[in-house]
Amino acid sequence: MSDNNLMQTLATTVDKLSNPQSFKGLFHPHRDGNPLPSGKILEEIVMLLRAILFPGYYGNSSVNIHTLHYHIGVDVERLYHLLSQQIQAGLCFMEYNADDKCNCNIKQIAQKLSSQLIERLPAIRELLSTDVIAAFNGDPAAESTSEVISCYPIIKTLTNYRVAHELALLGVPLIPRMLTELAHSETGIDIHPNARIGKYFTIDHGTGVVIGATCVIGDNVKIYQGVTLGAKSFPLDAEGNPIKGIPRHPIIGNNVVIYANATVLGRITIGNGCVIGANMWVTEDMQADTIKRCETT
Repeated sequence: MSDNNLMQTLATTVDKLSNPQSFKGLFHPHRDGNPLPSGKILEEIVMLLRAILFPGYYGNSSVNIHTLHYHIGVDVERLYHLLSQQIQAGLCFMEYNADDKCNCNIKQIAQKLSSQLIERLPAIRELLSTDVIAAFNGDPAAESTSEVISCYPIIKTLTNYRVAHELALLGVPLIPRMLTELAHSETGIDIHPNARIGKYFTIDHGTGVVIGATCVIGDNVKIYQGVTLGAKSFPLDAEGNPIKGIPRHPIIGNNVVIYANATVLGRITIGNGCVIGANMWVTEDMQADTIKRCETT
């Protein structure tokens, strides 16, 4: 191809890519001073959170009981500033005003939301401590809780999820989903931040697990790899569009075990103490203390 033909091809392609009709719904116009949330900064936020919630396991390796207060203080202060910036970016991303400028109060709102999340970190750590115990007790191969915290993908995932869930409860847009998707990319476990999960929760191995947005999970629940807690087909409105915002995922009671590659779909209730065997397909309620497994002959 000659240079003239190449330049003509490139120019024609740029014209097509720049045509507003070609990127309808795919283009987000940036506004001065209002960048998009940054995946790279959110990764740093995740590492700060892990260092704060599990000091000595993540972050500064020289932390000890005498320097703990200092290190956590430094990390919390940096977390506050980074999280405030990212929440502000998320709020601006979701808000469009007639003059195409972000609301001047959003910075203060973002700072308040960031401080509210930080206030909840002790409660989040308490929940995560129960998850560590569940993972340790649920795996005979685990030699210590230190091994669980350092190595198990479920603890990394739940750290992201439990923080993201609190941010979602605070009404923060976009950032919660980005945090859980970071964990999804890292561990293969996909938990929507709006899902509600009780204490002493664990997922053994973990890869391929999907937990939907309106799923409710009780206490002391154990799930294995490949499990889907999902929805059936969307109901449609009069115009044929999917109806969103309705409960469509399972309710899982307390003390339930769901084995590998089971699929549980729809707004059904799995009662307390139930066991769902591997590779099962469940679309109906299960009474408490029921066992569902493949029948063999």
